[in-house]
Order: sequence, then C-alpha cells, then structure tokens
Amino acid sequence: MSELRELYQEIILDHNKSPRNFGKLECVTTSQEGYNPLCGDHLYVHLRLEENRIEGVSFEGSGCAISKASASLMTVAIQGKSVAEAERLFEDFHSMVMADVAEPVDETKLGKMAIFSGVREFPMRVKCATLAWHAMKSAISGDESPVSTE
Repeated sequence: MSELRELYQEIILDHNKSPRNFGKLECVTTSQEGYNPLCGDHLYVHLRLEENRIEGVSFEGSGCAISKASASLMTVAIQGKSVAEAERLFEDFHSMVMADVAEPVDETKLGKMAIFSGVREFPMRVKCATLAWHAMKSAISGDESPVSTE
C-alpha cells in the first residue's frame, strides 16, 4: 500500500472515530440538512456567521467514515474564514474530487483535505465526501431546502 493511501486511511479513521466540531453549535445563525439516500448519510451543518465570517461551525448526524471525516475536516478548515474564503474552498474541494484520477492535486490549496483525492477512484464515494460541503454552501446562501445528493 502506498504511503499516501496509508495516510488517507489514518486521517479518515481518526476523523471518523473522533470527529472535530461534532454536535449542536450554540448561537447558530444558519443550519442546513444534508442527505445521501444511496448510503444513508444524514447530517446537519450549523454555522454562526458574524460580519461575513464563520465564527462557529459544527455538524451532527450519522454517516459512513468518509462522510463524517469530510465533515470534520471541513469544519476545521472553514472555522474563522470569511464566507468568500469558505466558498472558494468549497470550489477547490469539489473540483478536486470531481477531477480525473490522473490529475495532480494542489495540496497548497487544500491542505489535509487533499487526502480525499482518493475518492476519485470510487465515484459513488464522491457523494459521501461532498455532502457536508454542499450543506455548508447551501447554509451560507440561505437556501432552506435540504441538500440531497440525488
């Protein structure tokens, strides 16, 4: 097994077992529900926005290891960022997981989230990795309809 794959598994398992920012956030200004009917992932992303900045973020719900780890890493990555920075990170993450398997990954843009480039090999898992991200983007935009991967 390659070194990158081992790191991928280690980080995914760590964030699945001990997700960061898991639970209901206090003083929420916006929340969004996300659901993946194919595998049953169901989560809520909670944000506290102050002056166009993400001052608080959390998630709750259940899902597969990839879904929970992605949500956990996302919350760490966007905490304290401006809304515009979080939206750019969404675009960079989404582009990476949707790219061709052979396309190189720009780790400087994505940091630890670059480990999710491995889901490109398994198209059904892309929905798991992006669910929390779509919920976050929808919450920021004020869309009240739950996010679904279908």
